[in-house]
Amino acid sequence: MKQHTVIDSPYGPLTLVADDGVLCGLYMTEQRHRPPQESFGPRDDTFFGAAEEQLEAYFAGELKEFTLELRLHGTPFQRAVWSELRKIPYGETRTYGELAEALGNPTASRAVGLANGKNPVGIIVPCHRVVGASGSLTGYGGGLDRKRRLLNLESGAVLF
Repeated sequence: MKQHTVIDSPYGPLTLVADDGVLCGLYMTEQRHRPPQESFGPRDDTFFGAAEEQLEAYFAGELKEFTLELRLHGTPFQRAVWSELRKIPYGETRTYGELAEALGNPTASRAVGLANGKNPVGIIVPCHRVVGASGSLTGYGGGLDRKRRLLNLESGAVLF
């Protein structure tokens, strides 16, 4: 059974979704590939304390690695990509090609990009750390401005 809550963040409201008490979704407003609201189940704030605490610490620059249990729903290939995303260290980036190579399929960079875009748990599964081959900021379901801001947060850049 799914439940959800909505929390405030420096990046706008975040919708957290749990499946039987395990986090399975984190969605931003106006996010590409955001499932319909009715698929999130009823609002229930009781399952999300640890996620809220870790996200708050992350946004404050105090948390570098999330330790939350996740239940990621997707194809085996998508789950493999999302697992690889979790290996990208805080403050670092990887290209789609590097991820494809790490998965043992160096010609799959487009497929990696598609799986990256369908990541159901943004920020915690750090799809924002993936950049184009030239290092350019390419697609992000939450918008390029949010991607830039998340990468700046992790680099320690002070923005006014």
